[in-house]
Amino acid sequence: MPASLAESCLVENAPAKVNLTLRVLGRRGDGYHDIESLVAFADCGDRLSFTPGGELTLTVAGPRAAHAGETADNLVLKAARALKARIPGIGWGAFHLDKTLPVAAGLGGGSADAGAALRLLARANVVAPDDARLYAAARATGADVPVCLDPRARLMRGVGDQLSAPLPLPPLHAVLVNPGVALATKLVFAGWTPNATLSVPLDFAAFVKLASSDRLLPYLETQPNDLEGAAIALAPVIADVLAALHALASCRLVRMSGSGASCFGLFDSAADAQNAAQMLSAKFPQWWLRACALGSG
Repeated sequence: MPASLAESCLVENAPAKVNLTLRVLGRRGDGYHDIESLVAFADCGDRLSFTPGGELTLTVAGPRAAHAGETADNLVLKAARALKARIPGIGWGAFHLDKTLPVAAGLGGGSADAGAALRLLARANVVAPDDARLYAAARATGADVPVCLDPRARLMRGVGDQLSAPLPLPPLHAVLVNPGVALATKLVFAGWTPNATLSVPLDFAAFVKLASSDRLLPYLETQPNDLEGAAIALAPVIADVLAALHALASCRLVRMSGSGASCFGLFDSAADAQNAAQMLSAKFPQWWLRACALGSG
């Protein structure tokens, strides 16, 4: 084992990823889709710890552990193996995941966990955060993992592999809602139909000025989630979630995140978001809800 490995437990947060916008630019020849998405990260999510030394293992606990699937298929282990393939001498150890985010929910929970795993392995093995091998391992693990490797607001394009520099988003007060329905991303994309009114993609440099100004919310109002219709066709309850958020007088913007079924509403203040979450929780106790802040990370 390298002498640089620390014996103490290391911990990383795995914040929820929220797609503030999601435009599907077209279907590629390889069956994947090119997208453009403004991504922000919430101040809530999963928590991953790592104790260096020994074989690669993973234990999962927390309120969503039962929904996390087979441990052997977890993206934490996939990411660790992908990094090992690129840095053969890297030291492994024991991961423990506290799972609080709903799964297959459009919040990037598994990808966020994988990004946290790569950060933990980098810390334990003294690998630079900007090492190209980390990003190669992230790309090999999953489409959303590169943006979750350094969880800060960015504009994401391609299949998730083209990332802007971090964006200085103003704090956004939000309520995240998931109605307890898991959706397979592949099935949602399969139901997507081309949008004839697709906007021209923004230049990365131009977007930096927009993202940090009071023009951000008006811009977001013009940018839908192109997968919303396909997701609602598979899970009609998403329309109920969107309607419930729209009905809140203090809600400024409502969208679905990612490929669903999670949705979010934006509010003027943390107090408004907290009050909205309490109202929705009382009316829909079966739904998963979190009042949170979205921002630059």
